[in-house]
Amino acid sequence: MPRRKSVGLPCPGRTRRLAGWLVLALLLLGAGIALRTLRSRPPAAATPPAAPPQPPPPPFAHLVLPTDQQNLLDLTPGAFQPTASGNPESALYGSVRTARNGHALVPSFHEGIDIAPTRRDRHGQPLDNVYAVAAGTVAYVNRHAGNSNYGRYVVLLHPDPLGEVYSLYAHLADITPHLKTGAAVAAGTVLGRMGHTPTRTIPPARAHLHFEVGLINNTRFDEWFRHRRLTPDHGRYNGWNLLAINPLDFLRRQSANPTLTMRDHLAAVPRAFELVLAVPRQLDFFQRYPGLWQGPAYEGRGMAIACAENGVPLEGRNATAAEAARLGTSKAAVLQVDEAALGRNGARLVVCDRGRWRLGRNGERWLEILTYPQ
Repeated sequence: MPRRKSVGLPCPGRTRRLAGWLVLALLLLGAGIALRTLRSRPPAAATPPAAPPQPPPPPFAHLVLPTDQQNLLDLTPGAFQPTASGNPESALYGSVRTARNGHALVPSFHEGIDIAPTRRDRHGQPLDNVYAVAAGTVAYVNRHAGNSNYGRYVVLLHPDPLGEVYSLYAHLADITPHLKTGAAVAAGTVLGRMGHTPTRTIPPARAHLHFEVGLINNTRFDEWFRHRRLTPDHGRYNGWNLLAINPLDFLRRQSANPTLTMRDHLAAVPRAFELVLAVPRQLDFFQRYPGLWQGPAYEGRGMAIACAENGVPLEGRNATAAEAARLGTSKAAVLQVDEAALGRNGARLVVCDRGRWRLGRNGERWLEILTYPQ
């Protein structure tokens, strides 16, 4: 019987050889495809370096006036509410008022501007809304009319490149109910309604908005206040701890130059007096507003500061050896005074006593707050 050819699996040796050739062919084919792909692909563009973050725009770049009174910047008659004296200047910022000191009348400093209403109801109560002048954060809301000379008032903080700038809105009839500390507000947000709180000192006929802009003296003011056992406690937003600038000057300059920063503005504010201080460490104020410090870090051997009439520090630096020697055993000494910039000296932080300038009682309290807890 003829043998049948067997039909079966290839022998193992032949299978391995075929598999090897197949793998090699596939590898060569893949390499060729990859090479053609690499040759045809355009070179990758270099990744550009990330742009540095831009500083936030000045908060007052998009300015809204604090009430419907639109004639503030040109001092239009009737736009401001004077005191009982009727003197129009008494509604403005600076040493524009008088106060009784014992049996004498002396100049008094007004930290803001008083804006008159544009509309009243049939009972003579103002109807004007009060607006946030710039974007910011609600720092403090006082809804009690009788526990502050500000009456009902709101404080906002604005993130200027120099540091936090405050704006204050006082003597309000009422405050927007949903307004809470820590809430973000846009420029133009309604904060409340113009009023005449506290009513024991401001009659309806002289209702107005008291408006301020400025810097915070010391973030630890509330500790100083409690240490002195004083009341009522408004935390760091007590008027003693708020260093106001002339809001009309600032708003005028900002409206002409929307990129104006607080540092730019303060550089143009007149220096009324300069002091040398014996303090061991840098002040809280210059830690928060480092752009106002000039030269090397504080070395602890005496600090020279230049101030506006009402005590806004405009510049700080290390005192020279000659300036530090003026201290003797004192905590502070007056280096110089510009009497033209000091004007009527309503703040009375420095006073001329028997031909020599020294800190007055108001100045001693101001300096105690500025340098606390040193």
